Amino acid sequence: MNKNQVKGVVKDVAGKVQEEAGKLVGNKEQEAKGLKKQAEGKAEKALGDVKEVAKDAKEALKDAVKKQ
Repeated sequence: MNKNQVKGVVKDVAGKVQEEAGKLVGNKEQEAKGLKKQAEGKAEKALGDVKEVAKDAKEALKDAVKKQ
């Protein structure tokens, strides 16, 4: 797991909390901010996922070259 994946998950969870808090007190603005934060978190996690796949592919390529 890389830092983008961690940051993304944290931001997503924080957004969920903010959205629910907004619902609880009837604040539509806080709900919207929470949803926005969740979307940002999911995007950041996806970026981290892509970086992780690229890193794994790079390592696999290095291993394959070493074996030849």
